[in-house]
Amino acid sequence: MQATGKSRKPLSSGRVRWWIVWTLFFSTVTNYISRQTFSVLAPLITAQYHLTHTDLAKILGAFQISYAVTWLLGGIFLDAVGTRLGLAVAVVFWSLVNILTIFASSVFAFASFRFLLGIGEGFNWPGASKTVAEWFPSQERSLAVAIFDSGSSVGGAVAALVIPLIAVAFGWRSAFVFSGLIGFVWLLMWLRVYYPLDRHPRVTPEEVSLIRAGQDVPATSAQSGAQRWLGLARNRNVWGIVLGRALTDPIWWFYVFWLPQYLSDARGFSLQRIALFAWMPFIAADIGNFTGGVISGYCVRRGLSVLRARTWVCVFSCLPMLAGIPAASVHSVYTALGLICFALWGYASWSTMGLTLPSDLFPQDVVGTVTGLSGLAAGMVSAVFTMVVGILVDRFSYAPAFLVAGLMPLFATGSLLLLVRSPNVDAPVR
Repeated sequence: MQATGKSRKPLSSGRVRWWIVWTLFFSTVTNYISRQTFSVLAPLITAQYHLTHTDLAKILGAFQISYAVTWLLGGIFLDAVGTRLGLAVAVVFWSLVNILTIFASSVFAFASFRFLLGIGEGFNWPGASKTVAEWFPSQERSLAVAIFDSGSSVGGAVAALVIPLIAVAFGWRSAFVFSGLIGFVWLLMWLRVYYPLDRHPRVTPEEVSLIRAGQDVPATSAQSGAQRWLGLARNRNVWGIVLGRALTDPIWWFYVFWLPQYLSDARGFSLQRIALFAWMPFIAADIGNFTGGVISGYCVRRGLSVLRARTWVCVFSCLPMLAGIPAASVHSVYTALGLICFALWGYASWSTMGLTLPSDLFPQDVVGTVTGLSGLAAGMVSAVFTMVVGILVDRFSYAPAFLVAGLMPLFATGSLLLLVRSPNVDAPVR
């Protein structure tokens, strides 16, 4: 089944899947540098164009709405055309849009470019989740998701460090050009490394056997067309994943989009000082990605069922997210940053499990669709929350937003415990 190609040598015998997942990691890094460029520069742009927090919420919300819709439509598209072509088109699109943002000078213009950016960037996670489902056995899947998902933290940290320095040295428009150009560098890497499993020119038969033997769900769904959609709509696991994502992703977006502005508004940070500190929560989140992935994988190897391992990691991960509640009220900015770091560490561990569950519970040809459905719900709820944050900050303070962000993961975890069950067992997972 595998094309061998005499002139091609394996990148590393039996390790092609890891080359692929690290390429997805860099895709996520690139994705987050692009989207965080505006957020990091928000204090500078809002001051230059005299924007209110409500104006800023409209710009940020425009991205989230299109991003959410693309999670769904992008998942369906990727299931139809495959991730090699789908992600290549997506990265070209979002990179060009990011570069063209240099022409924006009003709320409408910034919101329009952010809306277009969300269309392109929404392909990344459904595509990455689909690739992991195709290329990894169950016991390695959570670690693979942790690797590519950790790119969001690394990309956010890089953006927080580098973008302000570029803006100070060359102007904020140059920062958008920089973050757009790196997408084309990633494109060359992707086209070199990724092919589907059944026709990859460098994969060995031994690696294919290892992957196939460790995949616990059918490779394809028995349903198609309208029947597939009706089946998904009636599936409790779909709703558990959707509600879990919808009640945790707003936490991430709150910290990702509002942290630079919060540090400027409430803590008096300059753009240079934001560059010194705003990267720290992203590193904490990066550690959280691997914490969840490694612990879950360890539990599976020790004999715990895949689903039970994922669920209990979520249970323990929701507790650190409560630390964000007092962050807005403590006097010390360093204590506040420490609490935010702890909250994002818990979020990232939870999120890794949430992104792994579709590939654990569903056939490969619907993983992109299920992931997209959860992304649609999460993005829409996040967009509403972003708008609410802007109104709250203009009228009151950041404290109510920190409170809501701290409590939401409790409801998300409850949704998983109540709804998600093994595909082979009728009783709900407890």
